[in-house]
Amino acid sequence: MADPSSYRPRPGEIPDSPGVYRFRDEHRRVIYVGKAKSLRQRLANYFQDLANLHPRTRSMVTTAASVEWTVVSTEVEALQLEYSWIKEYDPRFNVKYRDDKSYPYLAVTMNDEFPRVQVMRGHKKKGVRYFGPYAHAWAIRDTVDLLLRVFPVRTCSAGVFKNAERTGRPCLLGYIGKCSAPCVGRISPEDHYELAEEFCDFMAGRTGTYLRRLERQMAEASDEMEYERAARLRDDVGALKKAMEKNAVVLADATDADLIAVAEDELEAAVQIFHVRGGRVRGQRGWVTDKVEEITTAALVEHALQQLYGEETGDAVPKEVLVPALPDPVEPVQEWLTGRRGANVSLRIPQRGDKKALMETVQRNAQQALVLHKTKRASDLTTRSRALEEIADALGLDSAPLRIECYDISHLQGDDVVASMVVFEDGLQRKNEYRRFQIKGFAGQDDVRSMHEVITRRFRRYLAEKEKSGEWAGSDDTPVNGTPGPADGVPLGASGVAPASGEDDGIIGLKDDDGRPRKFAYPPQLVVVDGGRPQVAAARRALDELGIDDIAVCGLAKRLEEVWVPGEEDPLVLPRSSEGLYLLQRVRDEAHRFAITYQRAKRAKRLRSGPLDEVPGLGETRKQALIKHFGSVKRLRAATIEQIQEVPGIGRKTAETIAVALARSAPAAPAVNTATGEIIDEEEPDTTGGSSGESVSAGLPDDRRGQET
Repeated sequence: MADPSSYRPRPGEIPDSPGVYRFRDEHRRVIYVGKAKSLRQRLANYFQDLANLHPRTRSMVTTAASVEWTVVSTEVEALQLEYSWIKEYDPRFNVKYRDDKSYPYLAVTMNDEFPRVQVMRGHKKKGVRYFGPYAHAWAIRDTVDLLLRVFPVRTCSAGVFKNAERTGRPCLLGYIGKCSAPCVGRISPEDHYELAEEFCDFMAGRTGTYLRRLERQMAEASDEMEYERAARLRDDVGALKKAMEKNAVVLADATDADLIAVAEDELEAAVQIFHVRGGRVRGQRGWVTDKVEEITTAALVEHALQQLYGEETGDAVPKEVLVPALPDPVEPVQEWLTGRRGANVSLRIPQRGDKKALMETVQRNAQQALVLHKTKRASDLTTRSRALEEIADALGLDSAPLRIECYDISHLQGDDVVASMVVFEDGLQRKNEYRRFQIKGFAGQDDVRSMHEVITRRFRRYLAEKEKSGEWAGSDDTPVNGTPGPADGVPLGASGVAPASGEDDGIIGLKDDDGRPRKFAYPPQLVVVDGGRPQVAAARRALDELGIDDIAVCGLAKRLEEVWVPGEEDPLVLPRSSEGLYLLQRVRDEAHRFAITYQRAKRAKRLRSGPLDEVPGLGETRKQALIKHFGSVKRLRAATIEQIQEVPGIGRKTAETIAVALARSAPAAPAVNTATGEIIDEEEPDTTGGSSGESVSAGLPDDRRGQET
């Protein structure tokens, strides 16, 4: 635990101007981002007597090891920079609202030639009209199903659309009248686009025009005794009215507004948002957050506004935002919202009438959401804490292992040997910190030696990062067990490909002082290996050779779920009901899943490779061109250099390289069918340049596949 006075800025260093500040821990990781109208006054609050600080603030300043700040011109700039840095650094002590991007929207792809109505999640795309968000995807589909009677817009995927275009037959919706079937030319692109615009207008709240038009057409059809047409129009009117009933009118003046309510206690806060468009509730969403910092309701509202509108522009930001408490000061936030919308935005607390009544409804929803969340999560929080405490007690650790890393080795009968590293923090997965390795120090199957190599490489990176920051006085070039320095055994990124030269010697390019997460920069309190005593001994030996003695090691053997500790002859046997054992099993199983997924992908890539893959500089486009020109690898192998040059994009030098590579890979003898004795002479086109090993792989029996470890 750090003493805040050890990194407190000297008097007069902090400017008395608006800005954004960052607290960093001993590993230079940003743990808190804040903004202030006056940096001097705000930061002074953090460096008072610890007894006077809120417990969460006290925890933050004692975890931090340094503080820095950036001066800006206005409070609006400070608000924007604070939002950007929170998104970038994901500080552990900042309020973070969960489930932000999980809500479904009704989307109309107006940027397509034939716009499509569909359910969409995640980041919004340019040229797409969005309505919502909705609480459930089925609510969107119910609404769309009703509206397709009147607005038969395309809803099919690109594959279904192209197939119908090719066969000249529409899908089922085209036959039952719920799609205008642009795929077979029943409607022109222009008319279909106009139909999609009418659909969007109706969803945006302009419903009266269409209802009146349909009722008028129904009356005309009845007067002309076209009773079947009148009946269809009557059903269309009923469908529209039913769809409108799903979004009841709550504000009579066709208001466009978002209403935000907050329910909170000392530890957590729930935020609920109702999206009102055209006087109707079009969508609802909610977040829950841990109050990891001392924060007021007004500050929670400000964070919610940042989360809600930080990446929105135009009409996605409504004219009016109603909140339970105004940020202090309110002017910068209101100016920021106006800038996002491009027009004036009113940010206020509703005082009377329908808007106040609706805000009370949103508040009740927030309160219920908090109660429901606590009911679901209470046991989970307790369980995770108990699991970590049980692990600490069983292994004799001084404190609970808040960061656990687990390693597993995977291969298929000694081929494609790989390893995985998964990370759990506070008992939860940190998937963005997972890593994958190729075993390249030796060939063949040796799980113990593989484990030693992986642990060595991972923690050599950690020591390299410490040396760069001045925390370690060792040398990268110090041999470890007869191996070279950190350039040997470069850890792999998410793609599983070794970094190119110039990428900081295998540590993917991140600046020293920018505070972003770096590969292998942070040590765990506990290393778990998938295996028994030999694997545990190899991991401990690797750490000892690197001079690391403050990281605990254990192993979990699959057979009896025994916990092995270095130097012990007998394993620890935790009770089957132990929450600590259950957490270790989850960590181990996740490492196994991650490793075997990578191993299978690597093996599949190897089996798909062919002789053309050995030609340097020959990309997929030219490979496909060669196969298309000659029909098969066999015919290409028999071609002359001049014939190979006839393929567009293939020059003399490349043709010679191809000929040499194919000559080297030529089979020594023709393939023979051992059942019939006949010589196999394949002339089938090879679209991938792959070898016959791929078909052999596809025919592996299940028990062979089961030998992956």
